[in-house]
Amino acid sequence: MTKKLTLTIEQQIIEQAKSYANKKGRSLSDLIESYLRALVRKEEKEQELSNEIKKLMGSVKLPKEFDYKKELTKSLTEKYQK
Repeated sequence: MTKKLTLTIEQQIIEQAKSYANKKGRSLSDLIESYLRALVRKEEKEQELSNEIKKLMGSVKLPKEFDYKKELTKSLTEKYQK
């Protein structure tokens, strides 16, 4: 069941969002609904983490300049070049 929702958003953002939706062949309502659905799913996935995993989160402190993608690429390259 769908229901009408009133939002207050800056005019410029509305115009840009409508243009984006038009280019993608979707309605603005559809884009917003998809975005909200993704937010809810993300929150649900975060809640699915076990207590053991939650306890580990934040336990490793990495330097601010740590580049996860660079290190992952390096590790995978080393792994598969052997």
